[in-house]
Order: sequence, then structure tokens, then C-alpha cells
Amino acid sequence: MKKFLFGLFAAVLVLALAACGTKDDNKSGSDATDGDASEPAGEKTTITVGASPTPHAVILEKAKPLLEEKGYELKIESYTDYVLPNKDLDEGALDANYFQHIPYLEGQIADFGYDFVNAGAIHIEPIGVYSKKYKTLEELPDGATILISNSVADHGRVLAMLEEKGLIKLADGVEKVKAELDDIVENPKNLQFDPNYEPALMPQLYNNDEGEALLINSNFAIDAGLNPMEDAIALEDKESPYVNIVATKSGDENSDAIKALVEVLTSKEIQDFIVEEWNGAVVPVK
Repeated sequence: MKKFLFGLFAAVLVLALAACGTKDDNKSGSDATDGDASEPAGEKTTITVGASPTPHAVILEKAKPLLEEKGYELKIESYTDYVLPNKDLDEGALDANYFQHIPYLEGQIADFGYDFVNAGAIHIEPIGVYSKKYKTLEELPDGATILISNSVADHGRVLAMLEEKGLIKLADGVEKVKAELDDIVENPKNLQFDPNYEPALMPQLYNNDEGEALLINSNFAIDAGLNPMEDAIALEDKESPYVNIVATKSGDENSDAIKALVEVLTSKEIQDFIVEEWNGAVVPVK
């Protein structure tokens, strides 16, 4: 009887050891089959980025497969305003955002104390002057009303552009990116500026034939079906300092994920796509 029990115990032990060996072997085989040497170990890392619909989200969509090759899954959250993308980044709902230029980011940091950094410059969207009544800036009449957005961060940009086009002159010593309407010292055409409109509403005002002229950011113009190269009567110089960037929390710019994101967005493939897709209405930094 003892021999029988001992033999039964030994048989069970052998089967148990065999089962454990089979489980480990299967796991190793699965890992070897599913793994990819070019990707981080385990599941793909998700990068969540907040972006304006056009052109930012469009560019990010083009970047998705390139990031996937590097082992990252890109999740794009689309925003139609300029406030929530930074708020959500600060609260941790986003890993980065891609919608704003450097002066706007600096203003947001000053106003709200965000601990954000510029992780990389991607493209420039030249701001344009639009008018249904006139075909050139020279045709604008004396006392013409010019509509501009209520985004204070863009006022210096608008005024610097109008000065460069010869319509106004700003006071000497004024830092252009911080210029305000009160800094205008020469206004030969007695232009009247109305700075009371949400940036996203500017294309609608243009379609409604409001004012003699309006200034519209290219992202809103393109999103509304306008072609800045054809519909604007004047465009900001392409050397504008208002470059659109990837912003992230301080310290995260050194993470592998954010580095990979910026590397892809500044790659030749994406930069060529920007040129081909918007034909100068959106200009890559390189």
C-alpha cells in the first residue's frame, strides 16, 4: 500500500512539473513572437496630445504611423479654443499640446503660472489680412475699420505686420511682440481698430463682410475653407517669430516619448507633407 501511494505521489509530481515547464515555454515563445526590437518592451506607450483641428491635428494624424514605428501610439484630442489645451496639460489630461506659438505660451505662463516648456518648434502659420471689399492694402480708405481678435497675445503680431506693410508706425523702443494699440504713433490712413472678437469667429465675420478688413490666423482661415495664399490681400512675412510649438510640462521634454514626437514632427517626411498640403499657408520651421 505504501509503495502504491508513493508511486501515485511521484506520478502527480512529474505531471505538475511538466505542466509548469509547458506554461513557461509557451510564455517565452509568445514574447519572442510578439516582441519587436525596434519598440519599447511591452505594450506601446500612448502619447496624448491636444491640438487645434487645422493644421495641427491634420499634421499629427500624418505623424501617427511614423510614431507607431517607434513604438508609440498617438492619441489626438482636438480643441477649438486657446484656453483648454493648456489647462488640460496642466491637470495631466494631456502629455503635450500642439496649437500655440511662443509669445502665447509665454503669456499663459505669466498669467497662470504654468510650469511648461517649449519642447520643439514645428511650423509657422502666417497671419493674413482679408477683405471682401478691397484687393490690396493700398485700396483701404481713410478711416477704414480693421477687425482684430481679442487675443492680446496676437496684438503685437498684428501691429508688427501692419507696420512692416507700411500702414502704421509703432513707438521707438517698443518690443514688437508686446505692442498694443496705444503704441501706434503714426496712422496715415486713420485706421480704426476693433479688437473685440474671438479668434475662431474671424472667418465668419469675413464671410459676413464685416469691417473693411480683418486679420485672421491661418489655422482658423484654413479650417473655415479659406486659402491664405489666394484669399488674403496680405500675408505676414515668413520669418515671423510666431512659430508653433509642442509644449509640455517642464522636465517632460527630456522623456523618450516627447523626444520621439518632436523628432517625427520635424522629420523630412512631415515637413514635406506640410509644404505639399498647404502650399505656403503653413510653413515648416526647417
